[in-house]
Amino acid sequence: MHKVLILGAGKIGALISGLLAESGDYDVTLADVDAAAAEAVVKAHGTANLRAVALDAGDSRALEAHFRAHKPHAVISSLPYYCNPGVAKAARKGNAHYFDLTEDVEVTRSVRRIARGASRAFVPQCGLAPGFISIAANELTKHFDELRSIKLRVGALPQHPNNVLKYSLTWSTEGLINEYGNPCQSVVDGKIVDAAPLEGLEEIEIDGTLYEAFNTSGGLGSLAESYGKECEQINYKTMRYPGHCAQMRLLMNDLKLNSDRATLKRVLEHAVPQTLQDVVIVYAAVAGKQDGELREENYVNKIYPQVIAGRLWSAIQVTTAAGITAVVDLVLSNPRKFSGFVAQEQFALPDILANRFGQYYAPGGTKDVSSTVVVSGQAGHQRRKAPSSKKQVARKKK
Repeated sequence: MHKVLILGAGKIGALISGLLAESGDYDVTLADVDAAAAEAVVKAHGTANLRAVALDAGDSRALEAHFRAHKPHAVISSLPYYCNPGVAKAARKGNAHYFDLTEDVEVTRSVRRIARGASRAFVPQCGLAPGFISIAANELTKHFDELRSIKLRVGALPQHPNNVLKYSLTWSTEGLINEYGNPCQSVVDGKIVDAAPLEGLEEIEIDGTLYEAFNTSGGLGSLAESYGKECEQINYKTMRYPGHCAQMRLLMNDLKLNSDRATLKRVLEHAVPQTLQDVVIVYAAVAGKQDGELREENYVNKIYPQVIAGRLWSAIQVTTAAGITAVVDLVLSNPRKFSGFVAQEQFALPDILANRFGQYYAPGGTKDVSSTVVVSGQAGHQRRKAPSSKKQVARKKK
């Protein structure tokens, strides 16, 4: 079995730990500074391959001591982005593969420096965006003789918006604010530049529904470095329902809450509810020359909540956890193929979609699954053990 240490027993860490442990091929330790939180997740999954430990990942000595004592083959950080450089350093010292979910550009640069000369793989920016969206866009680029533009658009949205923001909290509030408030890397006329967040507003229509998209930080991953010299335009934007961007500009720019993020976090978490009834939209568009003609190809997918191990998981949980576990699975199955800093575009989209974890990205889902579970009154209990008869994936495989 592959020994894996997962740091953080939050929304994403809880599902990552279950997916890996229940596969039967991973011996998983779920660590959190809050021992009760980790133990609740382990008890809910109820598998012998998963155990909980109390560990403060911010304590470098404690973290390094854990690596020395238990020698994990890999560590997965589902912690806030600012914790990741310390985890990467511990992984390097502990001779372990490293994976994280960060969208933060500076953190990724730190991980790249730590990974220089490493014999193990250091793979930041896993998950959805950055992560899967970069892999999807990179696959499309292979179909062109000459590239002109690469557009990445991702949205994690409530199925039934009913507030002025037309939004519900579906993942880390700190990560959300970080994306909305930090400079956004893009490529303009073949040069890598920083663009302002919450700018570049545009409209996109998918299956008859109108969305808006605007600049946010981090979602581009390393694509700008990989293709910047051969492509005129590369950019990433977050998708929301129309009107959301204007409200966030009011909060972050006009009311100056971008410079008081602690207050903004409290306001959002006090006023905006969480939901498991969401939908993730993945949209990649690549334009360029094929056989001398200017053409465009798109990858578009909608992913809805799914029942896994008898419990309902939101679309953002499923897509993020599936994205990183598929990458972990590919790396640990081929350890000699990957070492040092590994960019997301080094993974092929067909390999991800064919993977046992990547299959959760399969198209064809609907909101009916989450609606049924909500009506049954069983939606809000991810940390309770499900009845054994329901330990199955709800999605029907075609």
